[in-house]
Amino acid sequence: MTNINRRNALSLIAAAAPGAALATPAIAQTKIEWRMVTSWPKNLPGPGVTAQRLADSITKMSDGALTVKLHAAGELVPALEVFSAVSGGVAHMGHTASLFWGGKVSAAPLFTAGPFGLTPIEHITWINHGGGQAIWDKLYEPFGIKPFMAGNTGFQMGGWYKKELKSVADLRGLKIRMPGLGGEVMRLLGASPVTLAPGEILTALQSGVIDATEFLGPSSDFAMGFYKAAKYYYAPGFHEPNGTGEALVSKAALQQLPNHLQAIVEHACAAENILALGESEWMNAARLKVLVEEKGVQLRDYPADIIEAARIATSEALDSLAARDPLTAEAVNSFRAASSHLKDWSSESVQKFLAVRS
Repeated sequence: MTNINRRNALSLIAAAAPGAALATPAIAQTKIEWRMVTSWPKNLPGPGVTAQRLADSITKMSDGALTVKLHAAGELVPALEVFSAVSGGVAHMGHTASLFWGGKVSAAPLFTAGPFGLTPIEHITWINHGGGQAIWDKLYEPFGIKPFMAGNTGFQMGGWYKKELKSVADLRGLKIRMPGLGGEVMRLLGASPVTLAPGEILTALQSGVIDATEFLGPSSDFAMGFYKAAKYYYAPGFHEPNGTGEALVSKAALQQLPNHLQAIVEHACAAENILALGESEWMNAARLKVLVEEKGVQLRDYPADIIEAARIATSEALDSLAARDPLTAEAVNSFRAASSHLKDWSSESVQKFLAVRS
């Protein structure tokens, strides 16, 4: 993975960013070109495909007036430096997941998913209709970033394990790649969570650096090849019942676009969000079958004591998160309120229907 040293980063910033310098020269020439950096290997099924399709959609919808050139993880910046690249002006836009930024913005992981939290449709409802977007905007405002939902990989699986889990005791000391709040829950259960860029996971699993990993759903997990190193595939994905991807857009660059191009960026993100969710559901169903029938993967349910311990740990983790500062508390309270508001309807509609569908 290619690193950008300080001198190179400053050269890029000086050449095309930040603030007014980022966009003014391009606007003067009627044709505008943006750089998008991502946290994903190029064309990775799920988020990698989403990122490329989003870049292409903005370019096409604007009839080339705003061209977005995608740089996959490591091509311009490392996978876990996308946020800093957009904030610092190295890139105009990024495609990533908010769960990577808990060290910068404590509440950020909630905007990908929260353990035992919102389903994909519930999450979209919270962001668009339950006040989530306004809080997300406030969280990223100090960094000069406007966030958008821009892709969704749907329900996540619980993860890949080299050894079968019999009880919560089997998690103690286990090294698992799990970022975000799910990782904190695992830590509270005695595991050792590790944050790795997506492109580094398989090698770490094969070499024994980690004992287990979660990533996304069957489609993306299949493409990443995790079945080559671990055969036990656990459900449910209680740590991430939703897989919202985010577009990070430089506010300076966005605000200097004409209004119709600003609208194109916003609506391209919204369109990709629901398009990607449907695609992921279709592909996850197909790849799960291949994993089980052709690759020898063994599906397992998490033992009941792990689920119950994780539920208790989630409450503790959210309480600790809310205690950090008032804005983080606002985000946690909003997330919890949305979960409470939506759960009864989801139980009466989706849950009861699935229970009777043959």
